[in-house]
Amino acid sequence: MLAFSDIQAAAARLAGVAHRTPVLTSRTLDALLGCQVLMKAENLQRMGAFKFRGGYNAVNVLSAAERARGVIAFSSGNHAQAVALAAQLHGCPAAIVMPHDAPALKVAATRGYGAEVIVYDRYKEDRAAIAARLAAERGSALIPPFDHLPVMAGQGTTALELIEDAGPLDALIVCAGGGGLLSGCAVAARHLLPDIEVFGAEPERGDDMRQSLQRGEIVTIDVPRTICDGQQTQAVGRQPFEVIRRLVRDVLTVPDPVVLDAMRFAFERMKVVLEPSGACALAALLHHRDRFAGRRVGVTLSGGNIGADRFVALLTGAERVE
Repeated sequence: MLAFSDIQAAAARLAGVAHRTPVLTSRTLDALLGCQVLMKAENLQRMGAFKFRGGYNAVNVLSAAERARGVIAFSSGNHAQAVALAAQLHGCPAAIVMPHDAPALKVAATRGYGAEVIVYDRYKEDRAAIAARLAAERGSALIPPFDHLPVMAGQGTTALELIEDAGPLDALIVCAGGGGLLSGCAVAARHLLPDIEVFGAEPERGDDMRQSLQRGEIVTIDVPRTICDGQQTQAVGRQPFEVIRRLVRDVLTVPDPVVLDAMRFAFERMKVVLEPSGACALAALLHHRDRFAGRRVGVTLSGGNIGADRFVALLTGAERVE
C-alpha cells in the first residue's frame, strides 16, 4: 500500500529536476462558482504534464544495472513522454507502446526524447500484453502508467506541493484515468489534511472508476469514445483502487462539452492551454459547482499536451464534440 513516506521520498528525488509548478487563481472563476479555487498548473510541468513526476521517480528507483537494460512503457501519450524523458535524463534506452491514434504531438515528443515507439491498435490489441512480452524478450524494466507504486508516489507530489503552497483546502479534485495521480494525491492530501474531501474527475463516457467506487470492485468498460484521450482507460489499476476506495469521497463525471467549456475558460480568461484530460478536474468543478459552494477547493490542471490544430478545431467547433 502506498504510504506518505513514499511520496516524501519521491519529492526528494524530484527536487531540482521537476518544475515546482505554480498555483493559479482566478477571481472571475471564484465569483462564477461561489468558491475559492486553487489550481495546480501541471500543464507547465516538464514534458507538459504531471506524468513526469511518476515517470522520473520510477526510472530513478531502478538500479544502474536495470537501467542499462532499458525500460518499457505503454501509454496514449503523457506517460510515454514522461518515461522517454526520464530515461534520456538517466542515460538509458526506452521503448514505448503507443496507440495508432495517439495525438501526433505526443508521438513526436516521445520520439524526440530518444525513445523507440511501437504502435498498436487500442481497439483491437492489448497494450499491456504487448509491453510485457517486449520487456520479457529484452530483459527491460516495465513501467506501467498507473498501477505501479513508484509512479503513484511520484504523482502524489502534485498534491503535496499544492497544499504546501496554497495552504489548507476543504476539497481536492483530481483528474482520473487509471488512478495513479488520484491515489497518490489522495494519500498526500489526507495525510496533510485529514478532513479534506478528495474527488476524482472523469469523462461521462469513461466512468469505469465511478462504477468501481460505487460497486466496491474494479469494473472494466470498453475503450471510451471521448475527447479526453488521456482518460481512455478501461479499468482503474489494482493498487490505485486499494487507495481510492479508502480515501476518495466520490468520482465526478463530466460530459465532453463541459470539458471543452473548461478548456475555453482557461484559455480565454486565464491564458492557459489545457488538453482535454488536463481540463477534466476543472470541468468537474464547473459541472458540479453546487457541491463546492463556499469552500476552498484545489484542482489539478494535469496537462497541456495538445497540438495547435486540434486545439483550434475543438474551440471553433471544427471537431465535433457530443
